[in-house]
Amino acid sequence: MQNIYRFGNKHDTLSGMKSLQKIKKCTIGKNTIIWDFVNLYSCKIGDNCMISTFVEIQQGVNIGDNVRVQSHSFICEGVTLEDNVFIGQHVVFTNDKYPRALNEKGEKMTRKDWKLLKTVVKKGASIGSNATILPGITIGENVIVGAGSVVTKDIDAFSIVAGNPSKVIGIQKERRF
Repeated sequence: MQNIYRFGNKHDTLSGMKSLQKIKKCTIGKNTIIWDFVNLYSCKIGDNCMISTFVEIQQGVNIGDNVRVQSHSFICEGVTLEDNVFIGQHVVFTNDKYPRALNEKGEKMTRKDWKLLKTVVKKGASIGSNATILPGITIGENVIVGAGSVVTKDIDAFSIVAGNPSKVIGIQKERRF
């Protein structure tokens, strides 16, 4: 049986509890639920969120209130998820357009050898399972990204996109719920 930890205020810790979580230097909001087997590093997670099993959230990530991140998702440095966002299972964000193991001199890459590209997912957006989000884009308010999509460019608010690369397949006239 898995453990679930609820955070009552932004400064709670897991002291005294046996945990299968790795949480370092994070700010976690009220009533946020974090399941076991997660890795969270120097990130900010808002109130009333749910972070499922086998999720990694890297340093500098900002997550708003009422966000749900499903299992096996990877949210890398440079990503912002605004309020009321849904991230399906196995969603992967990227932050480097040209990832390499070695720099031009044949040496191991360091922070100065690559450019961090930021990604923003606007309020109310939903990203389906197994989607891949390339870096440096904005996903607009209330967008729906279909399962398995590869998002390569900005998406306008209320769009419905799917495919590889993702293309607009519909427009929502208004938020339905």
